[in-house]
Amino acid sequence: MRKTLFIFVCACLLAGMSRAQDMTAEATRLASQPELKGAFQQVDASRKTILDEWIALTEINAPSGKERARAEAVRAILERCSLDRIYYDSKGNLIALRKGTSNDEKAVVFDAHLDTVFQEGLKIKAEIREGKLYAPGVGDDTRNVEALLASIRALDQAGIRTKSDLIFVFTVEEETSFGGVKAFVAENRDRIGEYVALDGGYQGLTYGGIGINWYKHHFIGPGGHTRSKTPPYSATVPLARAITRISQLDLPRDPEVNLNIGMLGGSSVVNAKAADAWFTLDLRSTDQRLIDDFERKIAQILKEEADRYGMQVKTEFPEEKLAAAQIPGHRNSYIVRMGEAVHRAMGFDGVTVSNTASNNANVVLLAGLPAISTGAGPCGGDHSLGEWCEIEPFYKGIKKTILLEVALAGTGE
Repeated sequence: MRKTLFIFVCACLLAGMSRAQDMTAEATRLASQPELKGAFQQVDASRKTILDEWIALTEINAPSGKERARAEAVRAILERCSLDRIYYDSKGNLIALRKGTSNDEKAVVFDAHLDTVFQEGLKIKAEIREGKLYAPGVGDDTRNVEALLASIRALDQAGIRTKSDLIFVFTVEEETSFGGVKAFVAENRDRIGEYVALDGGYQGLTYGGIGINWYKHHFIGPGGHTRSKTPPYSATVPLARAITRISQLDLPRDPEVNLNIGMLGGSSVVNAKAADAWFTLDLRSTDQRLIDDFERKIAQILKEEADRYGMQVKTEFPEEKLAAAQIPGHRNSYIVRMGEAVHRAMGFDGVTVSNTASNNANVVLLAGLPAISTGAGPCGGDHSLGEWCEIEPFYKGIKKTILLEVALAGTGE
């Protein structure tokens, strides 16, 4: 019996390895076709245009919710391409449709978000130093906005037609509320066959989403002057005790739980006991059960500390509360295996495949639709003024994007 089970398990493993190998061979054959080689050559021939365009778009500040100036610059570029429709949807996402040759296939969607985390009025000047491009927002997510634009031009110039429609979505509000992708999915769910969010990544892809849960916890008390006999305590006292206890919670490592206390607030003057003291908490995991468990533990700590001082707890969800997005069996789906194969066919070693997305793909996966996320170039310093991307690998990342577009949408007749 044990021998039979061992043989069965080995056969399953070998079958899985064979399927992965077949997928890589398929992607490699596709990359060697004259049309794809032509598209890759167009990328190489357009390096200066791509770099100049990347810089120009980066220098257009696009705070989340105020992306229209950058969107208009992207639209002007799209209007010079061979697209069937370019339009804004009800939320302000900029959408470009490239029709396929078949009317029977659902569309393949490629998404890059327009917004950044930086404040309105920031003056951005990109700089090239030692093979890297430095500027706030250059990587997150302007590199992928430019990758989509460059890929569209390359498809046109190489005369490539796909079987399925390709929909290119330049989304808004990814950095704050996921409002752009939520609206797009709500309005287009029946049209979407597969979805690729270009946001971060380079050597691999993600196929599942981390649960993202943001809270703003308040301790509410009566306040008062420093010398007042009653009430005896500022609301900052239970806040401090609660933060200490929460920070001492034992966080699992597999599946991992991430917890961060990022912002604090209290009284507006030195000599007043805070009537409202608050802190923000970011709780994340790929396992929704763990998120729910820690949510309960934290709520209990808050209640105990509020009761200790005769105060009340109020919890807000100021920005985001997004469940963990894990589709059973998705690791072995076509989009994930082909995404992995495309990376191998492009010569990436040690391809990383994980279930830890924290981007627009989460929303798509929660809707039950097949999605992955990846990116077009190695970058660092995300969300900082010192953000940077390597320039040379970016061109390979664009070629990877082109191959993934054609591999998922299929070649047209």
